[in-house]
Amino acid sequence: MKEVMAVEMESGVTTPSALLDDDGRPKRTGTVWSASAHIINAVIGTGVLSLPWAMSQMGWALGISCIFTFAGITLYTSNLLADCYRSPDPVTGKRNTTYMDAVKAHLGGKQHVFCGLLQYSNLAGFIVGFIITTSTSVVTIRKNVCFRKNGFDAPCHFSNNPYMICIGLIEIILSQIPNFHKLSMLSIIAACMAFGYASIGVGLSFATVIQGNVKNTSFSESHKGRSTADIAWNMLVAIGDIALACGYSQIAVDIQDSLKSSPPENKVMKRANTIGISIMTTFFISSACFGYAAFGSNTPGNILMSSGFHKPFWLLELANVFIIAHLLGAFQVLIQPLFRIVEILATQKWPNSSFVTREIPMNIGKTKFTINYFRLIWRTIFIVVVTTLAMAMPFFNAMIALLGAVGFWPSVVYFPVEMYIVKQNIRKGTIRWFGLQTLSFFCLIVSLAAACGAIHGLGQAVGKYKPFMYKA
Repeated sequence: MKEVMAVEMESGVTTPSALLDDDGRPKRTGTVWSASAHIINAVIGTGVLSLPWAMSQMGWALGISCIFTFAGITLYTSNLLADCYRSPDPVTGKRNTTYMDAVKAHLGGKQHVFCGLLQYSNLAGFIVGFIITTSTSVVTIRKNVCFRKNGFDAPCHFSNNPYMICIGLIEIILSQIPNFHKLSMLSIIAACMAFGYASIGVGLSFATVIQGNVKNTSFSESHKGRSTADIAWNMLVAIGDIALACGYSQIAVDIQDSLKSSPPENKVMKRANTIGISIMTTFFISSACFGYAAFGSNTPGNILMSSGFHKPFWLLELANVFIIAHLLGAFQVLIQPLFRIVEILATQKWPNSSFVTREIPMNIGKTKFTINYFRLIWRTIFIVVVTTLAMAMPFFNAMIALLGAVGFWPSVVYFPVEMYIVKQNIRKGTIRWFGLQTLSFFCLIVSLAAACGAIHGLGQAVGKYKPFMYKA
């Protein structure tokens, strides 16, 4: 059959219709492995290195139970969300290419606006935290060199600001990768880096344990030397850390939108969910258990930063290099939904503007790519702004904890559950409806508890730091 030429809405590039999907966009090429890599990037972040601290606040029983519980909840609700990518039929229905679209198609009204505000504010907040954490890893490498030369009592403190600026410049370049479809290789490399530093953290903890240097641990939790208030606050923060570390719903629909249409996207996404969360749970349990066994009640907030392991130097420096490389890539994976929604809205507002829609072919050597003026300018301005925020507010990680806590229940549980109820026409008052609402209410309580802990932590952090003056 004769090929017909069609225009791709997002890039303005003319494409043969034989190479288009059913919505007129170029055929998606994502697979279960690329989707799994994106998921791993989202969940196996530096948060895995703080799980030993969370375990130390709750003890073996509650800590292990929390990891398995929230991993199971995330897998279940992520699979519910996978069936909402198309509507009304999960295989042949119309595509909902963003989380907001899915909420609008299934729940109607203005709930999609609330969903978008939560989703995109969370993503913007998280990447500010990524810049802070990446710069802290660079500073940790410098501190380890300083300690090696001058001893652990040496006053080794360095400003994060120059490194935040360098990270911002790198992200400006990487941000010109147009969309999820072009991020697969970067995501796979970043996922390998995540495996690298998580494995080093687990390995160092395991080596400490088998050498017999096991610290005092508790089946429940360690109360020694702490007030009742501190115990309560720390447990709330720990539960929130575990719950938030498991979630990736903010980018799940965008990941699914990168998958090939055959086999059906919902089936492939469910396989990717299972693979990603199984790997996540394995690393979470290993890191939490071995890290807690190695440090006991004195477990630091991050076992690979300066308050954690000190030797071997070369291995710790390698781990922090892995962290830096992972976060540089994960930054792009996490922020793609925000980039995309802004560019979709701009295209809809100014469909005839060449500044917004035109893709200019470029090549460097044998590498071919396209430049879009709107994408270049707006993404650059955005990264300059978030980099400046990271420099001005080094306590922003505490703010991220609050944003994540507020967004956990709606994005991970409420919207997937409510959309599933509507999609399956589950009647109110039935056993199935009651079970889903019980799950939603439980996660609401967790979200509120985590928010309380985050507010307490934010209040303490605000008084500690001066804008643009932070030194690690």
